[in-house]
Amino acid sequence: MANLNLPAWAAEMRSNFRAGSVSQFILHGAVRDLVPYITHKDGTRFLGLESFLDEVMLGRFDLVVHYDRGKGIRASRGHDILLRFLKSYDVWNGTQYGKSPAAIPRQPDVALGLLGRLVDWCLAQTQVVDNEAIRRPISVALVLDYAQFLAPRGDSLRVSSQHAEAVIRLQDWSSDPRLLSAHALTVLLTESLSDLHPTVSSNPYSAKIELRLPSESELTHFVRSLLENEPELRSCLGLEPELLARRCSGLSRVNVRNAIYFAARNDLRVDPEYLAAQRRELIEKECRGLLDFIESDFTLDSVAGHTQATGWLREDARLLKKGALRSIPMGYLLCGRIGTGKTFLTTCWAGEIGIPCVVLKNFRDKWQGSTEGNLEKIFAILKALGQVLVFVDEADQATGQRDGGGSDNGVSGRVYGMLAKQMSDTRNRGRIIWVFATSRPDLVEVDLKRPGRLDVHIPLFPPQGSEERQALFRAMAKKVGVDHRSLPELPDHLDVGGNEMEAILVRGRRLFDLQTGRTKKHSQKRILEDVIAEFRPMAHTDRLDFMDLLAVKECTDSRFLPERFRELTLDEVNQRLDTLKLTIGE
Repeated sequence: MANLNLPAWAAEMRSNFRAGSVSQFILHGAVRDLVPYITHKDGTRFLGLESFLDEVMLGRFDLVVHYDRGKGIRASRGHDILLRFLKSYDVWNGTQYGKSPAAIPRQPDVALGLLGRLVDWCLAQTQVVDNEAIRRPISVALVLDYAQFLAPRGDSLRVSSQHAEAVIRLQDWSSDPRLLSAHALTVLLTESLSDLHPTVSSNPYSAKIELRLPSESELTHFVRSLLENEPELRSCLGLEPELLARRCSGLSRVNVRNAIYFAARNDLRVDPEYLAAQRRELIEKECRGLLDFIESDFTLDSVAGHTQATGWLREDARLLKKGALRSIPMGYLLCGRIGTGKTFLTTCWAGEIGIPCVVLKNFRDKWQGSTEGNLEKIFAILKALGQVLVFVDEADQATGQRDGGGSDNGVSGRVYGMLAKQMSDTRNRGRIIWVFATSRPDLVEVDLKRPGRLDVHIPLFPPQGSEERQALFRAMAKKVGVDHRSLPELPDHLDVGGNEMEAILVRGRRLFDLQTGRTKKHSQKRILEDVIAEFRPMAHTDRLDFMDLLAVKECTDSRFLPERFRELTLDEVNQRLDTLKLTIGE
């Protein structure tokens, strides 16, 4: 192993094992990806994780046994030793495993019990030297794949007896001092640490090591190696390996290889359009539909009003393009009443900044542990993307609470904790940019809104004044597909936001399209004038005012505020909020 350049996780695992401090390793993360095997003699090969463990990490062990519930128990090294043990076991237990190891039951309680006996047998081996029995243990390594199905997450009081036995067995192997003698080792493989029973995942006697998705430079190395071994693939590539790797950040090596193979075998060209489509599909599959890429045809030029907000975001877009990442806020909070364009503003900014933008969808699950596992998967993808904007809509519903417990068994609190940890990691400044949007910022935990997580709070309000209102009306007409020349003037007394303007325009289009005959009886402008005259704005004005004042309270820069709010003190804002709370029954 001295001639190897090990991946970071493998070097960490080797260091821990050599120190003799642990005998159990939990490998989690990208455990289904290929691992580079680099030697001075043979160059680079890419192996599956189990093959890498067998050939590289566990090469000194006499016996290496793999087990999962699908394939059962099998030896990748020392098959004769395993057979010798099974025959010995048969003598004492009346079984016939030695004749047919494939007949060994696969359920965890039986299989792990048998593996426990195997470890004891290996450690107890002796050899006669000069008529004296000398202890000569057989070194044994157990690799347990899909460990989340052996010891699944759950309440200890409700875990089945079969799974409880597995949890206890894994605990014993991690803390047994006999195994620290470097003669025995257990390795658990799982994609998500949160999927394991907490007794196992938080065990202080085991080493938890994350396998990350490949970085851009690692993907470049992989693509070059792939082309060296299969030069015929070059004919389908429309990009150099460096640019291809940059456009594939966030994907595993397996997915990059499959995307290239698919193109080569179907006479397709691996160009930016092909990669964009493949990347989006593959990452969304990797995240089980929990992330959705924003494909924006708009820029900030499409935004009507919100002059100060768009000005700030334009400046940050320029900083991102310059690479001045230290000057970029960790995150943004967009707040304001419903219909003020929080989502549209984010979509337009996504089209402006030129980095991947994703929407964090509903990651909560009804199964215990699944929500945390979903978040782990999302965070791994976000880190691998290199640079990404993450949009969290309805943030008050999605982000959990510090003291969340109650009926959700503490899921809300754990979600809050995981998000807070990720959002405050300053190593991600300018790389993972968070944008939260909500009309109820008061329901988002204060710690998430603090500087260092969501640094900039931008309040959005309905159009201020007739000029801004008419500009927004024209912008909404373009979105709906109504010719701006057909637009009448909105009366000054009609205080409506973007969502209500869209409703007016859609209603007008509906009436226009319902007209029959070659010649329309009424022009679109005339119909819109009638719709405007009959339109009744939202009746819940107290609630809308309440949302406006919450946005004022959250604002971190007075330049974002309209004149009518700019001179209000915090005490005055709080007094008005208290009055409105009584009115709306909060």
